[in-house]
Amino acid sequence: MKLYYHPISNTSRPILLFAADHDLDLALQVVDLFTGEHTKDAYAAVNPSRMVPVLEDGDFRLTECSAILKYLADKIGSPAYPKDLKQRARVNERMDWFNTQFYRDWGYGLIYPQLFPNLKRPNEEQQKGVVAWGKEKSKVWLAILDKDLIGPKNAYVCGNQITLADYLGAAYITAGEAVRCQFDAYPNVCRWLENMKRGKNWAKVNKPFYDLAASLKEMPLEAI
Repeated sequence: MKLYYHPISNTSRPILLFAADHDLDLALQVVDLFTGEHTKDAYAAVNPSRMVPVLEDGDFRLTECSAILKYLADKIGSPAYPKDLKQRARVNERMDWFNTQFYRDWGYGLIYPQLFPNLKRPNEEQQKGVVAWGKEKSKVWLAILDKDLIGPKNAYVCGNQITLADYLGAAYITAGEAVRCQFDAYPNVCRWLENMKRGKNWAKVNKPFYDLAASLKEMPLEAI
């Protein structure tokens, strides 16, 4: 199987971590987001949406991080995507939550407009408004994640066993570390992230992302 990806991509990182944890042998092909390789026609032939990641398994090609995670988990029978109908539905629910309500405001409201020129608004007033809106809405979603989804007893977002929702969600949440977000106000989120970061492959897989975050330390940024 072949994965088109970029090591700092927040939709590639969950797949890389899942693959490492499960000893999956993926042929990796970097698509350079910094040079705009993903926007070129050659890559559009791989993914018309011009985004990473993409998984190729023989003549089968699959896009979208969540779908790829589920496909890989089913292919190898990983307990991270349980077979029980209700347990699987809960994992799907949490993954959808991260992908929709949460990441709309967190990623595309607070984080990305500050980091990527193509997502910055055309004037300072609009830019400040978008980031301020994203920041305040993200606080609401983080509180829900902390109190209602994880809660004081669960080790992970669906209970006490790691699932695909954790692989996806942990990458999305830690994306905020690029703009120096702190999660002290959300103790259950902190505890969950500590559980994820203790994984044997977390540091190795996420090193390129943290190297990028370190390079931004002098950049003025809005953060939670």
